Amino acid sequence: MNTVIRKIGNSEGVILPKDLLQSLNLKAGDSVVVSQDKDGIVLRKAGDKFEEQMAAAREIMDRYKVALQKLAE
Repeated sequence: MNTVIRKIGNSEGVILPKDLLQSLNLKAGDSVVVSQDKDGIVLRKAGDKFEEQMAAAREIMDRYKVALQKLAE
């Protein structure tokens, strides 16, 4: 599935097709967590705080992987 980044007011965003939103049980107004991994962008429905905290921890661990490896030695 391809989509385009569009100008929305003073921001930019991606329009997600209705079929995709329905299959993921998402609707307008739902909160999502956006993170980045080695393959690209990950978009998840915001659930409990634990999942959000784990996503943030993974992002930090990926960003500082080398430093964390050196500290572990």
